[in-house]
Amino acid sequence: MGFSTLGINEDLLKAVVAQGYKEPTPIQASAIPAVLKGKDVMAGAQTGTGKTAAFALPLLQKILENKQQNLAIKTLVLTPTRELAQQVHNSFETYAQFTDIKSTLAYGGVSIKTQVKALKTGADILVATPGRLFDHIVNGTVDLSHVEYLVFDEADRMLDMGFIDEINRILKRLPPKRQTLLFSATFDEAIFKLSKTLLKNPELIEVNERNKATTQVEQVVYNVDADRKRELVSHLIGSKNWQQVLIFTRTKQGADALAKEMCKDGLKTQSIHGDKSQGAREKALLEFKSGKTRVLVATDVAARGLDIEQLSYVINYELPYIAEDYIHRIGRTGRAGSTGLAISLLSPDENWLLEEVEAVIKDRLPQQWLPGYEPDLTKKPAKDDFKNTRSAQKRRTKKRASGEKTGNNRRRR
Repeated sequence: MGFSTLGINEDLLKAVVAQGYKEPTPIQASAIPAVLKGKDVMAGAQTGTGKTAAFALPLLQKILENKQQNLAIKTLVLTPTRELAQQVHNSFETYAQFTDIKSTLAYGGVSIKTQVKALKTGADILVATPGRLFDHIVNGTVDLSHVEYLVFDEADRMLDMGFIDEINRILKRLPPKRQTLLFSATFDEAIFKLSKTLLKNPELIEVNERNKATTQVEQVVYNVDADRKRELVSHLIGSKNWQQVLIFTRTKQGADALAKEMCKDGLKTQSIHGDKSQGAREKALLEFKSGKTRVLVATDVAARGLDIEQLSYVINYELPYIAEDYIHRIGRTGRAGSTGLAISLLSPDENWLLEEVEAVIKDRLPQQWLPGYEPDLTKKPAKDDFKNTRSAQKRRTKKRASGEKTGNNRRRR
């Protein structure tokens, strides 16, 4: 079954062919007809399976069918991070390249003046992060009164980042009659609770087992002492001659420190996280994609939205506190049918984090030792510290499920 059987416009089909797409992926084959029928949709699929095209193509089709002379925002797409906003915007522009449909961006970390100018010029589609969009609402520089289609891309991450207040305020500015789509790679209680307030008789589409990690990625867990993790990472990259490696840490300070130490090991490494300027983040990502930088260390701000062709290696230097983020992290590799390797480094006091991940993905991840880097079993982990961390995380997860703010993680993105 080709894209032509889904009722897609010829100009859109031309763009699809130009991208080398031949057959729609399962999520595209299920979601595109539902969106074209005007249904609200709640769709989940593994990362790298074409979720963006699954909502972008049918929405572009609907805009073309009802195209008007005046440029007013018909489609609003909300994303949690700047990187994902850029990726989604680029996809819309790519698919609409043979049409006169215009799209624009609004996200934090850059001057708002350029965005104000673009909004005044007019656009059919606006891709935005909640924080910056609300800034435009407060300043009166955006008109959402004509929005017909609303998309939440990676809504679970938006909740985790504490954007529920901004989302609720944005919803008040939108017409009550609209088509709403919610796409994500993971679903949890908080998302289902949010969906009940956003969607009307939605069609639930799940093309894979819920919260399942992609089968294209080999997952390996190495037991190692925390103070030897950096040494092990540099050994793996150097001895195996890996040329493009994405590493995830839990904190910004940890990302910067690890990047600095790996540079001392002779591996050109950069870090990206929320405290970096947008220009610095874009430069680091560009140099990583081009091969100028061998290793990129990132916090979870980059787990969703990074689309790097043929990225083969992802390393979890530290497992995430939000277990669902593990799926998004390793989903940066094994994309579009390619295979990948995801390595997680596990110190003895982090076993509970692995248990949380395994509960989400409903699978056991075999643990192993790498010769020469076996953990010292005589060491005693700081149990009290990690018990406190685990208790705090459980409280945070409960708040997230109830829609409460989760602390000081609320940032403009």
